[in-house]
Amino acid sequence: MKAIGAAIAILGVMPSAIGEGLVCARAVDGISRNPDALPKIRSFMILACALVETTAIYSLLISILILFLGD
Repeated sequence: MKAIGAAIAILGVMPSAIGEGLVCARAVDGISRNPDALPKIRSFMILACALVETTAIYSLLISILILFLGD
């Protein structure tokens, strides 16, 4: 039963991966349209990827907690 709960908790990784791909795709699109904005777009892209990645880290943390600390 704990394995099912951990598998459901780890489903939060999929939207995070999709979101991170969309962020990077839009950043590349913006850079290709305006190459002079590369430093600004790149810094915002790195910040956005870090914020999106926290969802995956929280999902992983919850699934590990469910597996090892759940009763």
